Amino acid sequence: MIYVDADACPVKAEAEAVATRLGTQLKLVCNGGLRPSANPLVEVVFVPDGPDIADMWIAERAGRGDVVVTADIPLAARCVAAGARVLKHDGSTLTEGNIGQILATRDLMADLRAADPFRQGGGRAFGKADRARFSSALDTAVRAALREAPAERPPEG
Repeated sequence: MIYVDADACPVKAEAEAVATRLGTQLKLVCNGGLRPSANPLVEVVFVPDGPDIADMWIAERAGRGDVVVTADIPLAARCVAAGARVLKHDGSTLTEGNIGQILATRDLMADLRAADPFRQGGGRAFGKADRARFSSALDTAVRAALREAPAERPPEG
């Protein structure tokens, strides 16, 4: 199963293409604004509006044999702890080996932004190379997750 934290996710189409190619279920979890897909492998899950509701929905379900796509570092940490494979939108892998440092960096950057409200800047533009890197990384992660998936999955709810 692939879970995508779909609000503001720039790689939904790439995730659907990988899921279709590999024949695995994809759940796009969001507060709204997405159209349901005609693809039988894709389900758009609408959760109530509120802070971190989509994150909680994913974290309660993701585990060994699943892949989670998110830019939300606390969600990524919960999913890694549950045994899921986690990718950021640029194809970066979040693991037990690096999630602690990434969380610490996130917190440090939040403190720096709070201390300097006039700080300008942001990330670079998201381009074709990022999409290609993500697609390749997701393909690799899903194939690995399928090999380690539990024999019997609990029913989705």
